[in-house]
Amino acid sequence: MAAPPRYAAIEVRDRFGLDALALAARPLPAPGPRQALVRLTAAALNYRDLMMVEGRYNPRQPLPLVPCSDGVGEVAAAGEGCRFAVGARVLPAFAQGWLDGPPARPVAQRTLGGPLDGTLAAYGLFDDEGLAAAPPHLSDAEAATLGCAALTAWSALVELGGLRAGERVLCIGTGGVSVFAAQIALLMGAEVYLCSRSESKLAALAARGVRVHHALVAANGARWGREVARRSGGGVEHVVEVGGAGTLAHSLEAVAPGGTVSLIGVLAGGVAGAGGAAEALSLTSVLMRQVRVQGVLVGHRAGLERMLRAFTLAALRPVVDAHLPVADAADARAAFARLAAGAHVGKLTLDLTPLHATLPKGAS
Repeated sequence: MAAPPRYAAIEVRDRFGLDALALAARPLPAPGPRQALVRLTAAALNYRDLMMVEGRYNPRQPLPLVPCSDGVGEVAAAGEGCRFAVGARVLPAFAQGWLDGPPARPVAQRTLGGPLDGTLAAYGLFDDEGLAAAPPHLSDAEAATLGCAALTAWSALVELGGLRAGERVLCIGTGGVSVFAAQIALLMGAEVYLCSRSESKLAALAARGVRVHHALVAANGARWGREVARRSGGGVEHVVEVGGAGTLAHSLEAVAPGGTVSLIGVLAGGVAGAGGAAEALSLTSVLMRQVRVQGVLVGHRAGLERMLRAFTLAALRPVVDAHLPVADAADARAAFARLAAGAHVGKLTLDLTPLHATLPKGAS
């Protein structure tokens, strides 16, 4: 009797850590009603993915786990009633089953790359409601970046923030969410401030066509929030805060009275009082100036589809720093290490087509 078909996947196995990544051979599933088996061709790296692999995001995450939350591919097989035909190019939503509205409690239990298996694999099985059509003008590498970083920025500024033309937006750093926030703000007719510690990264971003109105170089320890408030004549209406507790005090100095700080990431620390600017954090200014601090959990499918239409109409292209081939666990480890080094501008993406070759020796 012939062995069932298998596909290659990269797993966090037995324990957490980059050195725990391993190549696995998994049985190829058949889609049920309203499901699609997607042949994944590209994935994108997010900082959350690195934290998940290292066990810092959820130390109680059951293993093995296929990491990565972003991806794109083609429907290889479709179950009865599936809304996507075989051959359709699709990308999975980060929060499977979250179609619209505020997040219900189960949303956190259905996110890709933890607790659900993610996209660092040759194939993925998804309910059709958890998929969206990929923009036709984008390459696989570009489309793979949209489900998390792009949607997070879109949700912060458009879905939740209600950004209007002529308003001012502050983006912090040159990582994926921040670059997408700058691109979306420019698309919406906003005045964009972008703050980075690296002048060369700001120059690289401008060379890639993302030309903001105000690019600020902030040295370590600088009160860049005050500088943004000074230059903007009293503060900006929107801050896309990706640093967390470590940069929130600066963001509160930069925001205008009645403005919004969209709290997204924990790159500079996730606990108030953990050090640096967090220790000087005061909530008095939040109260006295009626500042809104808005948590952002990526976004729902309805927002994703609106964003994809906007990107398509504007022919907006993501900034991809490098597209890295992944054929085995060593390649995956190198890609995550590159993410951790933080030298990139925009997104790091993964070419998954090598995983579609004959299962390498040593897969188990």
